[in-house]
Amino acid sequence: MVPGEREEAAADRPESLSLFDRAPGDGAPEGDAAGVPDGGGGEVRRRRRTRRVLVWTLAVLFALVAGGTGAAYWTVDHYASSVDRIPGAFPTAPADRQPQAVPNSGTTFLLVGLDARSDVATTGAAAAAPAWKAGAQRSDTMMLLHISADRKSAALVSIARDTWVDVPGHGKAKINAAYSWGGPALMVETVQNLTGVRIDHVAVIDWNGFRALTDAVGGVDITIPRTIEGRGEARQWDAGTHHMSGEQALLYVRERYGLPNGDLDRSKRQQNFLRALMIQTMDAGTLGNPARLTGLLKAVGDVMSVDDRLSNTDLYDLAWSLRGLRPDGVRFMNAPFGGFDSIDGQSVVLLDRAAAKTLWEAVRTDRMTAYLAEHGTTSDTLGESVS
Repeated sequence: MVPGEREEAAADRPESLSLFDRAPGDGAPEGDAAGVPDGGGGEVRRRRRTRRVLVWTLAVLFALVAGGTGAAYWTVDHYASSVDRIPGAFPTAPADRQPQAVPNSGTTFLLVGLDARSDVATTGAAAAAPAWKAGAQRSDTMMLLHISADRKSAALVSIARDTWVDVPGHGKAKINAAYSWGGPALMVETVQNLTGVRIDHVAVIDWNGFRALTDAVGGVDITIPRTIEGRGEARQWDAGTHHMSGEQALLYVRERYGLPNGDLDRSKRQQNFLRALMIQTMDAGTLGNPARLTGLLKAVGDVMSVDDRLSNTDLYDLAWSLRGLRPDGVRFMNAPFGGFDSIDGQSVVLLDRAAAKTLWEAVRTDRMTAYLAEHGTTSDTLGESVS
């Protein structure tokens, strides 16, 4: 980067209040948790790439910029500065009570999706409401994103929001209650205790933010393999490929009624949407259109927040290191399913603890490629056909 550009870009960023300041008093979460979606893939024609493309996968939620000029580097830094930082996103428990980092084992993010169902932004620079206020809301989506040390592959593992777990300081509860009770830090601690995987970074986005990202890339193509009849407030989805706007995509990822496995199918829809969004983002039609690319980068800063350990330089370096990553190198799956149950009047999801232990160890030790070669055809992995 040209000397002084990074400092100039940072100076241009307006100072803003934290979205994650704890509200006075403790609150208990209200309401029961809802489920998770499933969907179809993008077309093969969208897999064309150029070697000089700077890849920021939407799975990682960073930036896509054509590389090679000082202006492009300034653009990356300018928009990276617009991404809001989350203070205190990690647990304060002593180091010996947290998973130990494994050298040269890649990078693991905890991706948290909120579903405020409001037009008021709760994440990113455009936020007008707090993304976390004690007792106010539960996280709608949790995904572990593991990026391999060689940056040639990535895996996203969804943990169903109704998964029954130990929440530190609160006993047994649905995993999404951790966010309500203690925000990102308690969410990280809960996931680390469950998986034994050390979380390196956190990214939070409201699902409404994905509406803006979808519109910024001109919509996404999602294939519905069979017609799903409408139930109650849920709309009918006809079989076939749909070019969805942000509003339509938001309806698609939120729905769970009519899906045979409720939350589990809903999580697959969310993964399928992210896959389609990633493919569309990396399409030459997006990267070659300055107005569309600028709109995408602006939308990222407006709707996403990351932990304050990620500097602009870190974001840029990570994005550059992923320049060789392709959509077929990103795999999606659910945490191994162990069944449904009813506990204390709540419908919950149970993990297959033995199968999950094998998966978590593969994530922790950066052996996901070998794990997927052995277990990649299970019902927990995302296929090409998604209801």
